[in-house]
Amino acid sequence: MNLETTLLLGSIIVPALGSLLFFYGFPKDGEALKKLGYIIFGFPCFAGIVLFLKFDSADGYCFEFLYDRMGLQELGITFHLALNGVSSPLFAMAGIVGFGAGIAAIHSGADRLPLYLALLSLMLSGLMGLFASVDIFFYYLFHEFALIPTFIMIGLWGGRDRRSISLEITIYLTLGALISLGGLVALNVMVDAPKFDFPHLSAAISQTSLLDSSAYKIFGLLLFGFGILVALFPFHTWAARGYDAAPTSVSMLHAGVLKKFGLYGLIQIAVPLLPQAAESWSPWLMWLALGNILLVGMVAVAQTSFKSMISYGSVMHMGYCFLGIGACSALGAGSAIMLMCAHGLSVALMFLLASFVHKRTNTFEMSEMGGLAVQTPLLACFCIAATLATIGLPGFGNFWGEFGIFLSLGESQDHLWFLVIAALGIILSAVFGLRAVARVFFGRQSDELNEQTKKKPITDLTKVEILPASLILGSLLLIGLWPLSISPRIDREIHGKYSQLDTQNSLAKPACCPVDGEAPSPSTVE
Repeated sequence: MNLETTLLLGSIIVPALGSLLFFYGFPKDGEALKKLGYIIFGFPCFAGIVLFLKFDSADGYCFEFLYDRMGLQELGITFHLALNGVSSPLFAMAGIVGFGAGIAAIHSGADRLPLYLALLSLMLSGLMGLFASVDIFFYYLFHEFALIPTFIMIGLWGGRDRRSISLEITIYLTLGALISLGGLVALNVMVDAPKFDFPHLSAAISQTSLLDSSAYKIFGLLLFGFGILVALFPFHTWAARGYDAAPTSVSMLHAGVLKKFGLYGLIQIAVPLLPQAAESWSPWLMWLALGNILLVGMVAVAQTSFKSMISYGSVMHMGYCFLGIGACSALGAGSAIMLMCAHGLSVALMFLLASFVHKRTNTFEMSEMGGLAVQTPLLACFCIAATLATIGLPGFGNFWGEFGIFLSLGESQDHLWFLVIAALGIILSAVFGLRAVARVFFGRQSDELNEQTKKKPITDLTKVEILPASLILGSLLLIGLWPLSISPRIDREIHGKYSQLDTQNSLAKPACCPVDGEAPSPSTVE
C-alpha cells in the first residue's frame, strides 16, 4: 500500500479512531485534548489537499484500495475506495471544511466537549468515506454514519426548539435516505450488475435495455430521495431550521459537505445511467429548482437573524446546482460540481464567521449590531469577502459554477426562460447579502451593543480564528482565480459519463469554463 492509498484510508480511519478516544475521555487534560483534536481534524485536511494535488485526471480512478474479504461478495459488495475527477475536489473540500469545523469545535467551550468532539469526528469520518467510496453500499453507509451524529448534536447542543427540529430533520432525512436507497437497489436489481459499485453498474446498464417506464420510475425515486436530502423545494423546510438551531460546526459540515451527497448521487449515478429518464424529468426538476432560487431566496431577504439568513441563502443556492443537473449536459453537470465545491466552502465560511460575530455580540439579530467594522476590521473583511463569494462575484469559485450553469441553460431554446428567471436570484443574493453586511458592520452601532461594549470591549479575530477562515477563503480564491485547478479533472470525468446526453450537439462544450485565453482540455474536443 503506497503513501497515497494510506492517506486515503487514513482520512477515514483517523477521525473514526479519534471519535473512540474522545468518547472514552482520552486525554483528560484540556490542552492535550485540544492538541489531539488538531491532529484528528487536521489529518483529513492534509490528506485531501495532498491527494488533490497528486491526482492524475488521465487515470480515471486513482489511489485505489480494495478489500473483498468481507463475506458480502455474493451480494456484489466490496470495500472499495478511490477518487475520480468528480470526487477528488469534493473530497479535498470536505477535508478543508472539516478542519475549520474541528477548530471551531475545539475552541467552542461546549459542555461535555469530549462527547461533542467524538460525534463531530465520527461525522467527518463518514463524510470522507462518502466521497472516497466506489462501492455504492458503502457510499450510502458512510452517509448514514455522518447523518446520525447530526441528529444527536442538534438535540444536545442546538439552540431554541432543538428537540422538535432534531425530530423533524430525522423524519425528513430518514425518508429521503430510504427512498434513494430503494432507487439504488431497484436499479441494481434491474440490470443485475456483478458488483454494486459505480463502474460495474455503469457497464451493466450500457449492456441492458431498461423499459422506459422502469427507468422513469427509478429515476423518480432517486430524484426525490436525493432531492429531500439536498432540500429541493418543496421538501426544504427542514434545512434552514436545522442549520439555524445546530451548533456552528454541525452547520458547517452539514450545509457545506453532507448536503452534497444527493447532488453527487444524481450526477454520478442517476443522470448518466438513466439519460432518457433524466430528460423526461428535467422540466419538473428545473421548475422545482426555481422554487429554491426565488421563493426561498425571498424568505432569506425577510430574515432579521444573521444565521437564519445564511441558512436560507444556503438552501436557495442549491437551486442553481439542480438547474445544472436538470440541463442534462456535460456543461451543466460539470458546472454544478464546481458550484458544489465553492458553495461548500463559502457557506461553511459564512457559518464560521457568524459564530465569530455572535461570540462578540451575544446575538444573531442584525438590528442589535451595527458599526462592528470599526472594532473588528479583519472580521469585516472576511465577512465581505465571503458574502461576495456567495453572491457569485468574479474572483471566487462560486462565479464559475453559476456562470457555467447559465451557459448550459443558454444552449437550449427550451431552457431560456429558466435562465432569465434564475438570473433574478443573483439580485436576491445581492440584496440579502449586502444588506446583512451593512447592518452588521456599518452604520450606527445599536444601543444594545453600545451597552455591551461599555462592559467588555469588542476585539478583532484571534490567530486561532484567522487560521480556519484563511484556509477556507484561500481555497475559494484558488478556484475563482485559477478554475483550471479543478476543471480539467471534472471535465474529463463528466464527458465520459455524459457522452450519450451530448450526442445531439455537433460540438461538445467543456464541462467547466476555462480561463479566458486558455484552450479547453483535450477531453472537450470530439
